[in-house]
Amino acid sequence: MKRTLSLLAVLAATVAGAQDLATYNRALSAYNGGSFEDSARLFFDVSNTTTDAELKNKADYYLASSFKRLNLPFTAFIYFTPIVQAGPQHPFHLKSVEALLELQEILKDDFLIPSTLNNFYDRYADAWATLPLEVLARINYLIGRISHRKGKLEEAQQFLEAVPTTSAFYAKSQYLLGITLADPRFPASDEAGRARNAEAAIAVFEGVLKPRGNQHDYKDIQHLTYLALGRANYNVGQYERATQWYEKVPRFSKYWDQSLFENGFARFQNDDFGGALGSLQGLYAPQFAGAFQPESWILTATTYYFSCLYEESKSSLLEYEKIYLPMAEKLRPLVEDEQRDLPDYFKLVNVTESAEVPKAVLNWVRTNERMLGVFSMLKEIDAEKVSIDSRQAWKSARLSPELITYLDTNRGTLEKVAGQTAKSRLNEAYRTVKGFGDQVEIIRFEIAKAEKEFAEIGVDGQKLLDAQDLFRPVMPAEDWNYWTFEGEFWRDEIGYYQYTLKRGCPEQTN
Repeated sequence: MKRTLSLLAVLAATVAGAQDLATYNRALSAYNGGSFEDSARLFFDVSNTTTDAELKNKADYYLASSFKRLNLPFTAFIYFTPIVQAGPQHPFHLKSVEALLELQEILKDDFLIPSTLNNFYDRYADAWATLPLEVLARINYLIGRISHRKGKLEEAQQFLEAVPTTSAFYAKSQYLLGITLADPRFPASDEAGRARNAEAAIAVFEGVLKPRGNQHDYKDIQHLTYLALGRANYNVGQYERATQWYEKVPRFSKYWDQSLFENGFARFQNDDFGGALGSLQGLYAPQFAGAFQPESWILTATTYYFSCLYEESKSSLLEYEKIYLPMAEKLRPLVEDEQRDLPDYFKLVNVTESAEVPKAVLNWVRTNERMLGVFSMLKEIDAEKVSIDSRQAWKSARLSPELITYLDTNRGTLEKVAGQTAKSRLNEAYRTVKGFGDQVEIIRFEIAKAEKEFAEIGVDGQKLLDAQDLFRPVMPAEDWNYWTFEGEFWRDEIGYYQYTLKRGCPEQTN
């Protein structure tokens, strides 16, 4: 009797194996014929029924590939990941690594796929060394970004320097390498070492701007490199050179407002007070309404203070308090709330208008590059859920419920990531406003002290100002025109403002 049962079990397994193979062949035929909805359903069936490891490996790979061909990149990522995790013993391991890189580009994913590759790199580095050169270059770039984000700067340097000049990601890698070398935390034994790091960073940035073949996202990297060179030259005291780089950022670039603000600092440090105020004036144009730029008013007040224009300085401080102190009060309960969980912080900023978050802060949080990436991924997940739910054949095959469960799980993870980013940014905004509020009081104290000293030595500030002539600014070239600013912001004038200042300080005598 036992022998009969054993024989029946073998026969049943053989029949089941034959059925699985037949289903697999039908699935493969559908896949090769471009019927990816059918192939996904059939490969899913094989993957969940077969006991043949080789057949399951093939079905799993082509199931993930079917999702990719159906323009369901996030779903495809979910199914390629276990194949990557399985390692080189899986016959489709390396192909799945390449597929993840393609999906990372499609999804513009800055978190999940880079983290997945980073988690498995040490384990499978030898196998990955056999991948095509451009694939390796992209892996090195993405892991370099992860290492930089985690503050592992020497590790980031190693990965970024491994990207060859022939790669389409060379410029992006070199830009991030420059950022890494310029980071104050990058190892240096002494001040001379830090100076060498700064010089090396400047050289790397300048290399990014040299013409070469097709480079990924080059226009964006080019603008970022102008900013980076402005900062790097500013940090070594080359303020005029910094200004030249800041002014290369094109008008209306998405980094233009940042370049205007930082150029104000460079000009101030270069004793070009009129130029500093001119750069900052652009930030107060209507097109930047709703921007979060609290420090601009502090710099404006400081610039006036150093020109002994104390009334103008006090007016700037009042403007700061009028705009930003109410924001701090509104942010306080959000920052101090210890009961709110991370998804709730995400919900706070997953709107374009909020009763709880000030508009300028909301814009500042929402335009964070990482936050934008998460928004895009969540939008993709929602779109894929709709697409999957509309496929009736998948519902009857139990495929749809499984996919939607996986997507919902990943959506929850991403909401926590977005919530953590939102929470950190809201805290940063609050600390920034409060910190500059303290600086307001320091500047106000210094103004009162200077006014008292003027009064004690009999300096008549107004008389000093009345005795000075106010001249038009120097024209850069003959083909430039001059218009007096009369309170209206014209689009073609923004970014070209130049103040001419009288100076309320008495002449220094020895």
